[in-house]
Amino acid sequence: MSHHLPHAKIPAPCIISTGVVVNKLDMRRLLTDLGRVRYIYTYAGKLQSEGEGDVMEVFANPQRSTLVANHALYLNVHSFDYLELKQSSEKQTYFDLVQEGVCLRLIPLSTPLQERQQRCLNVNDIEVMMEQVLSAKWDAEFDDDNSDLL
Repeated sequence: MSHHLPHAKIPAPCIISTGVVVNKLDMRRLLTDLGRVRYIYTYAGKLQSEGEGDVMEVFANPQRSTLVANHALYLNVHSFDYLELKQSSEKQTYFDLVQEGVCLRLIPLSTPLQERQQRCLNVNDIEVMMEQVLSAKWDAEFDDDNSDLL
């Protein structure tokens, strides 16, 4: 005898500002937009470490570690059972990455929009510098060519 579940389609969760995220892809998507954060690492409710750093990489690999060192965070969503979105009394969202008594709290110090604008500014700065370098190189080559004529 075969038992079949009804083919009822359950909609995907909709989480707005607070809630629990267990899907690793969703966890990764949320964390990827983080830039500079304040982190608080607790074990069994006791403070182990805290500081500020930049989220350098967010990945999903069961063979690699989450690393926090030298003001840089490399976050592996497989290091945690779930991510809990919470809000402070000032209505600022923060992220608790939780696994068996361990909690890595990430408090964003910038918004995704600010991070994107900063990246765009960096790209624009690089483009301007490259134009200046190429212009200086062309000027130097032109000067070399003219010195051969003398």
